[in-house]
Amino acid sequence: MKAIVIRQYGGPEVVEYTEVPDPKVGPDSVLVRVRAVGVNPVDWKIREGRLDGIMDVHFPLVMGWDVAGEVQAVGGAVTEFAPGDEVIGYVRKDAVEHGTYAQLVSAPVRTLARKPAALDWAQAAGLPLAGLTAYQALRALAPEKGETLLVHAAAGGVGSLAVQIARVAGARVIGTARERNHAWLRTLGVEPVTHGPGLVDRVRALAPDGVDAALDLVGGDAVETSAQLVADPARIASVSDFGVRARGGHYVWGRPDAADLAALADLADRGLLTVPVASTFPLAQAASAQALNAEGRTRGKIVLLVD
Repeated sequence: MKAIVIRQYGGPEVVEYTEVPDPKVGPDSVLVRVRAVGVNPVDWKIREGRLDGIMDVHFPLVMGWDVAGEVQAVGGAVTEFAPGDEVIGYVRKDAVEHGTYAQLVSAPVRTLARKPAALDWAQAAGLPLAGLTAYQALRALAPEKGETLLVHAAAGGVGSLAVQIARVAGARVIGTARERNHAWLRTLGVEPVTHGPGLVDRVRALAPDGVDAALDLVGGDAVETSAQLVADPARIASVSDFGVRARGGHYVWGRPDAADLAALADLADRGLLTVPVASTFPLAQAASAQALNAEGRTRGKIVLLVD
């Protein structure tokens, strides 16, 4: 099969589009014919060696954790899926080696859910990692109807899903973004504010008493800014700043969870959640897709389409 492989840490130059052996299918896994793959910041961070010491990494490795595709075969213990089923998955395994930037992937059933019919392949591939991160972070914050949530980087891949999930819960959402994304965020029911110096004042202009909870998806000084606006530090969560725990808040790294992924798919099929796709690339152009993702300027998800 064709796949995107790296044999060492480095920049885009280490990314290879090459032939590799088809994956083996364990007893608790299924073989998925890949139709599309979501591109995430963790992908190029792995390529640069930033997860070295956090997870076991084995070279050569096939990159990627998100997938949308069709089940081709099932392991001996699998009862949840059958050949022909359309699935999505956040296929993060215990070691980084056998990823999803490929024509075929062996995926543990614990990482999969059925593909929402309401989403096309590109949208479906953009849902798992970003959607689970947003869903699990909001579970930690538990925004309720009538409460106000501040989302930093509301127009990004995780942010654009988090604001929709929060709105389903009945929360008022204030979201930071570049001005070019403000009109689009309003279509999602978000009250947009420009990020950067003076953010606290701009948020207080909309919410004079501050906000009930805050979700940091960008890092930098977002947690410090949130602490000036949220009365209870336990209602601050970050996916970027581990130091939020020292303040009493929540650090969130999205986990593969079949039930949570199925809940997200249900929201999509009920018309309550959509996945904005900023751009698509063929699998062979994964390095270009990662470079665009690393700029941090896209609205929604970047997706690889697999032939």
